[in-house]
Amino acid sequence: MRYTITTMIAQTISLYKNAYTGLSRSTWLLAVVMLINRCGTMVVPFLTMYMTQYIGVGIGKAGIVMSLFGAGSVIGALLGGKITDKVGFYYVQMVALAGGGLLFILLGLIKSYTGICITTFFLSMINEAFRPANSVAVAHYSSEENRTRSFALNRLAVNMGWAIGSAMGGLIASKSYQLLFWVDGITNILAAIMLYLLLAPSKNNATSKKQLSVYKGPTVYQDKEYLFFIGLQVLFAMCFFQLFTILPVYYKTQLHLSESFIGLVMAVNGLLIVAIEMVVVYRLDGRWHRLNIISFGVLLVGLAFVLLNVGIISAAFIALLSIVVVTIGEMLSMPFMNSYWISRTNNNNRGQYAGLYTTSWAVAQIAGPMAGSQIAEHFSYRLLWWLTGALCVVVSTAYYWMQKRGNKKLPTTAMGQ
Repeated sequence: MRYTITTMIAQTISLYKNAYTGLSRSTWLLAVVMLINRCGTMVVPFLTMYMTQYIGVGIGKAGIVMSLFGAGSVIGALLGGKITDKVGFYYVQMVALAGGGLLFILLGLIKSYTGICITTFFLSMINEAFRPANSVAVAHYSSEENRTRSFALNRLAVNMGWAIGSAMGGLIASKSYQLLFWVDGITNILAAIMLYLLLAPSKNNATSKKQLSVYKGPTVYQDKEYLFFIGLQVLFAMCFFQLFTILPVYYKTQLHLSESFIGLVMAVNGLLIVAIEMVVVYRLDGRWHRLNIISFGVLLVGLAFVLLNVGIISAAFIALLSIVVVTIGEMLSMPFMNSYWISRTNNNNRGQYAGLYTTSWAVAQIAGPMAGSQIAEHFSYRLLWWLTGALCVVVSTAYYWMQKRGNKKLPTTAMGQ
């Protein structure tokens, strides 16, 4: 028994070591920058409470501010992807981090509702331009063999930073909302400084020095298969965003769980991702077609929401079970979604693809909570979970159908890297 346990421990250590081995130094440095940046993600989760509690506007006006944040995100994602193809991912990330940091500080100083609306829009636009550039950077610093793991490492940094930032944000907000904006802004600027020190073209040979150019080749909008994929992304993301918007309200009002327990349940999502996602990706990458893995992951996400309608299990248990299942589905789908769209690109149009991919999530972040809240309010949560599960089944089937049609082959427009 002792030998068996020792062997199992050794095998587990070896598995984790292999999962993190082989990634480039620049990939790790970029993950450090992401961790610093996301540790400062404090304002957005508390923006609605800031508007209602500190500024003193109603929930309706606060909702308009969040809608403007979403609209700015959509425009920022598209512009960020397009500009990345012209000037390079490093410079877009630098401007987005430094500019976003300054705008976070400015937003905390503005007290007029109109000023907050305008600043929020431009803040989200600048902030979201970072995402497509960052995705292109991850692809640039990785190889085809470790690209999915490189994206998983980036997600690990994002989730770890989000967990730290949210926890710190709650403590800071209880003392001073003004300090919240300053800390968020300063960490953005600090991330920009770290990006310069670690990954500037003059300091890191792996960072390409891309000059201003105009790409005249095929665009992302000519890749019909990718556009179909993006449509599915919007539908899936609309379902997934119920996790962070409607589900906590359901836990409180319908399952009558305490705020502290709800916080614990939601924390399980990030903890599982940090603990095992890299190993999961390492074990699966290259063994099955990525679209099949995505299909199964999406199906699990749908199952997690359907489980909420199972009334024979205790509320606490079903809440934990649903979070575990949805997290497994997330780990199986999202890293492989990233590697799928990257596989369709070349060095000249990668920003366009990244921008449209980021936009699909921004659109879903607006539409998903809006649709979910209306269904829950005017019909029932039970119907919402059935519809969410059914939509995930449809999307899962569509991903599987894409694989069967042979979409694993790169289109001619993406060849020639």
